[in-house]
Amino acid sequence: MPEDTNYSLEADGEMAEFPAPNLDYKPPQAKDYRPKIGLIGCGGISPYHLKAYRQTGLEVVGLCDLNPEAARERQKEFYPEAVCHGDYRDLLSDESIAIVDIALHPGPRAAVIEAALKAGKHVLSQKPFALDLEVAEKLTQLAEKLSLRLAVNQNGRWAPYLRYMQQAIDSGLIGHVHTVNLHLNWDHTWIRGTPFETVHHIILYDFAVHWIDATVNFFKGQKAELALGTVRAASEQTLIPPLMGGAVIQFSKGIATLGFDGHSRQGALERITVTGSKGVLTASGMVCKVSEVILETDRGKATARLEGQWFEEGFQGTMGELICAIEEDRQPFHSARNNLDTLATLFAVIGSADRGEAMEVGRYRQLDDNCIAK
Repeated sequence: MPEDTNYSLEADGEMAEFPAPNLDYKPPQAKDYRPKIGLIGCGGISPYHLKAYRQTGLEVVGLCDLNPEAARERQKEFYPEAVCHGDYRDLLSDESIAIVDIALHPGPRAAVIEAALKAGKHVLSQKPFALDLEVAEKLTQLAEKLSLRLAVNQNGRWAPYLRYMQQAIDSGLIGHVHTVNLHLNWDHTWIRGTPFETVHHIILYDFAVHWIDATVNFFKGQKAELALGTVRAASEQTLIPPLMGGAVIQFSKGIATLGFDGHSRQGALERITVTGSKGVLTASGMVCKVSEVILETDRGKATARLEGQWFEEGFQGTMGELICAIEEDRQPFHSARNNLDTLATLFAVIGSADRGEAMEVGRYRQLDDNCIAK
């Protein structure tokens, strides 16, 4: 056997430390543009939107919900001067509103997005923004035809650690991405008795979509080709939907493995490793609250200690990036067109989980009302 072999996989020894690269991972803010915003859908996620907007000094002038009390509660807590509506068409008729944040459930969402675009509004849509790829493509084309911006609220893209990793990849610090490996274990049993408990693919569709989205974007310039997905109920769980899920996704020159255990009562943890041709990125810590990213290259090791958390900066980032894109006359990073690859990959993962075999990305074009691939 050659003398220079490393058959026993010995470590290289202690690595030199170097300063972490100064990457712009904070939510973007426009220079001068201050649009008025309307929110359609004042349900459980809306306080996070409104809190983020208030923190960054954005002006929300309209609130809409079929339940008038829900709109009034958000008004009272966040924007007392905002006008409350029970019909989204009334909000869309307000000519002062330039951007509409649509935080509705998937069923009615597409029709409201279309109406908002036709009313001349830029749109931030809740994720995933469609249950049908053909509908998603048509909405994307409509926005482009009208020279409007349609963005998707993939707020994980501005979670500090995910944003830092994306910026490191985009800056070429680890070269071409080879693999993405991530695993999360946490307690998702809070959905008991809520509408979420009726969604069969609650883990893959509603939760894992954030990390599928991150993975698709980490593989910059590579297409997802094949997906193998799985879901299982934990042996002791009593909730209806399976709370464990996973996926292996094949890209043109890379592989991703994703694991999710939503029935873990102790030791909640999120772990991400991204390997590349020139280096490795790792992040580990509390789920959705990772505060450090480690970069290892031939220079040594750098540890970036980050400020902020997903459930503040993430929501600031999606609206901030949309406003900047409008101001700078460009497409936002989280544009609907960019998000089509995420949707196609998600549908393939779910289709594979339903049928027990690997699926080509793009084969499944729709999810039904229970998020089963069609």
